[in-house]
Amino acid sequence: MAHHPHESHGDQHTHGQNHGQKQGHDEGHDEGHAHGQNHGHAHGHGPDIDWAEMAPHLEAQAELFTPLYERALSWLGKEVTEPGLIVDVGSGPGVVSCLFAETFSGARVMAVDGSAPLLERARQRADRLGYGDRFGTLTGELPGVLDELDYPADLLWAGRSLHHLGDQRAALTAFAERLAPGGTLAIMEGGLPPRFLPRDLGFGRPGLEARLDALQEEWFARMRAELPGSVAETEDWAALLGAAGLKHFRTRSFLLDLPAPASDRARAYIATSLSRLRDVVGDTLDADDRATLDRLLDPQDEAGLHRRADVFVLAAHTVYTAVKPV
Repeated sequence: MAHHPHESHGDQHTHGQNHGQKQGHDEGHDEGHAHGQNHGHAHGHGPDIDWAEMAPHLEAQAELFTPLYERALSWLGKEVTEPGLIVDVGSGPGVVSCLFAETFSGARVMAVDGSAPLLERARQRADRLGYGDRFGTLTGELPGVLDELDYPADLLWAGRSLHHLGDQRAALTAFAERLAPGGTLAIMEGGLPPRFLPRDLGFGRPGLEARLDALQEEWFARMRAELPGSVAETEDWAALLGAAGLKHFRTRSFLLDLPAPASDRARAYIATSLSRLRDVVGDTLDADDRATLDRLLDPQDEAGLHRRADVFVLAAHTVYTAVKPV
């Protein structure tokens, strides 16, 4: 399943194509993927997005998802044992890039993104955490900017950034070309839509989130179709990684389970995610669901998500890896 507006960029990261050509963030980083990706990501804001202003939200979302990322990186570490260079493609403000620096203490980490303000945040974060001496940034449009890397990567990570590129097959081939022999390409795409709410809220029609999922899927398909150079592609990641010349395909999904009652930080993420979703698909909601969503988003409503005790965060993200033959 794809990843959507209700995910945040930065989740994700900002995906590093020319932002003027892009969708509405959420890392997605999209914001998510509003990159996210999902999920928080309303992919695809236009060229007028103020990424510096959005950075704190992207960082907060990625920090909330840190337990999920830590498990994913631990899994990667069983295959990629002593990488020299790790490249984070679509890094956004660098939360996950810094987790790579923490997990792989001997590696140099390069954060790559289309947004200079977000990469400045990434640099500052790395310096603050003590990784600055082995942390670099590269600003430019993906995948072409990867040609500026000084040497091939042992691990190239694209966390919910690939779906922001029109020709995903060509992008994966370009990513693979930047790997050292024996290097690993890891992409995080798909998974399951996040869940925040009980099925029956006590008002409105039960099953609101399932109906929002359907609208997000339609929105995501339009977003993909409108990307520059968009190519329709079956999302068979094993086949696409194989077509890029890579071998030894593996995949695993990772769960973020923050049970009710949600913390203030989780509640803020839920509110931001649903607000973005309201902006993206609100016009296609029926009147009853729109009224339900508006009530959920009302900070003064006792039954709204700011006050009710039964909201939570449950999300699953999927990672696919493959290796460049030696």
